[in-house]
Amino acid sequence: MNRKSVHFDRKLEKILRQAAAVFRSRGYHQASMRDISRATGVSLAGLYHYSPGKKHLLYLIQRHTFEELLASARAALDLIVDPVERLRTFVRLHLQFFLEHPNEMKVLTHEEGSLQDDLRREVKVIQKAYYRLCYDQVETLKQARHLGGLNTRLAVLSLFGMMNWIYTWYNPKVDPDSAVMTQQMTDIFLNGITGSRGQGAVEGQPAKPAARLNGHGNGGRPGAGARAPADGHSHPTRMAS
Repeated sequence: MNRKSVHFDRKLEKILRQAAAVFRSRGYHQASMRDISRATGVSLAGLYHYSPGKKHLLYLIQRHTFEELLASARAALDLIVDPVERLRTFVRLHLQFFLEHPNEMKVLTHEEGSLQDDLRREVKVIQKAYYRLCYDQVETLKQARHLGGLNTRLAVLSLFGMMNWIYTWYNPKVDPDSAVMTQQMTDIFLNGITGSRGQGAVEGQPAKPAARLNGHGNGGRPGAGARAPADGHSHPTRMAS
């Protein structure tokens, strides 16, 4: 990549961050290219050099965000074997990214339907790959710990639901940093809030039957939900309704 390309990419990244801030504050449909021009300090003519319009900017924000999330998660997970540590790493990277990019978080969550046709389908491909990466971590943990009654899809969507709304309530003055949040959120996800970790659930020794997802949590039907679909209509940046 030549110097001109590097400069173009860095300039575009700055534009996308400012555009995300504008979309968050004004809403995508109310925002204009002139608003983005003022926020970025880039002339309208210069702005159109980087993007043909605000719909394309929205597409670039979503694509760039998912590409970053997917690439960083894959690179980190390639170095880890333990399934619990792999899941913790995925959660840490997700939380860390969105604590640093709250504007992008809101745009991904609230403006998904504003894209149409080919642009939306292209983003969906990357989005589903990211969802699938998380699904694989939970499914691997399920198999390793013999959690036959765990519905993997439900677990994954619950995890994303817990993580994805932090931009609506996170306050750095009273809330912990991403490292502490990762620890607590992952512990809640893996062990619940009733202290089942002390009984050895998920980590350490096998849990007592009542504290482990072993099929009895699904109406006494062992293995219920074990063949949950990997994708369905999931969205890894929205809480399932």
